[in-house]
Amino acid sequence: MTATTPTVGYVLKRYPRLSETFILNEMRALERLDTPLHIFSLLRPEDAPRHSTVSEVRATVTYLPLTWPRIILAVAKGHAAVAVRAPLRYLHATGLALWWSIRTRRPLSVGKQFLRSGYVAHGCLQNNIQHLHAHFANAPATVARLAGVMCNIPYSFTTHAKDLYLTPKEAMRRRIESAHFVLTCTRYNVEYLRGFLPRQDWDKIHLVYHGIDLAAFPQGDSFADVPPGENADLPLLLSVGRLVPKKGMRDLVTACHLLHSRGIAFRCVIIGEGPLRQELETHIAELGLTAMVTLPGAMAHDRLLAFYGQATVFALAPHVTEDGDRDGIPNVLAEAMAAGTPVVSTAVSGIPELIEDGRTGLLVPPRDPVVLADTLERVLADAPLRRRLAAASRGKIEERFECWETAKALRTLFVQSVQQ
Repeated sequence: MTATTPTVGYVLKRYPRLSETFILNEMRALERLDTPLHIFSLLRPEDAPRHSTVSEVRATVTYLPLTWPRIILAVAKGHAAVAVRAPLRYLHATGLALWWSIRTRRPLSVGKQFLRSGYVAHGCLQNNIQHLHAHFANAPATVARLAGVMCNIPYSFTTHAKDLYLTPKEAMRRRIESAHFVLTCTRYNVEYLRGFLPRQDWDKIHLVYHGIDLAAFPQGDSFADVPPGENADLPLLLSVGRLVPKKGMRDLVTACHLLHSRGIAFRCVIIGEGPLRQELETHIAELGLTAMVTLPGAMAHDRLLAFYGQATVFALAPHVTEDGDRDGIPNVLAEAMAAGTPVVSTAVSGIPELIEDGRTGLLVPPRDPVVLADTLERVLADAPLRRRLAAASRGKIEERFECWETAKALRTLFVQSVQQ
């Protein structure tokens, strides 16, 4: 660790979380670059499998206590300690919270984040945190902003997808104005932000793609060149993602029905969990696909790696929902490409930045199961195409999406934040 490397506090909504491997990879890479981290998790860990690489993170994790009496005592103690140490800064943060609660007409939500921020600020003072970084522009960024004011330290945040597109533009403008810098994970997001930000804030926005740990995907392990029929089992069509509307899993199931009706032999595994599980199970049953389309639920990364290696093709069909929610670049697409699995996805949001249609994968229009089925049929039947796509996709990941390289850009920003 160099003298200029700050101790960075990461403010996360929940840690660890199975669906956020991109944050886990980022923290592992930063620690490998000798950046000391301290994690503030606003919620307790979810009751789900954990990635084995969680054990590699050395950072201390601070949670609120488990029981309400202890939570109240801990929050009160934190606020009191911060108020005594820096009364003017504490009053400034209190005034900001009051103003936000009036402006947004959400006093309970803002009040909750204010209470959390005092606890986080106390932790910053105790652990000599020099910079706060939040993942997601909603509650974590609000807590980091208020805690940063209380402690007089810079803060930044990464905005991804839902937190960006479902946050009112005026609120996003205010958050970016107060931040030292802001990261986002797609060029598409950068252009969206520049569309409503004042020009003087454009330089605060930095594009840093989510990184993949290529060590988990050694070259030579690809099964993409094994033609259908030579496998011991049927060709595997794999998809991974939360079972939520924007992932387009219903369109994928419909495409599977079309493939089946054409007499194409395959099996489909959709890995993930979410609120649409029952609806998808019903849809699968109604289409007579229960023998070939399975939903095994969420799983840790080490188990998922085996599925990537077995897959003949990886498919994901995201779309923009009615309320504007959308993906950025789904991490699982980059993982499948790193594993040497041909990918088929939709031309939505930042996905074309990863998948160059016809070179590193194939893109189809969103909400179009017929074209999706046509494209999957083509890939399943064409082994040379699969080999070509797999080779080019691995090179794309090595070039722009390797986590140890993307973390260097972030570390530089952290260092600059405490030097200014």
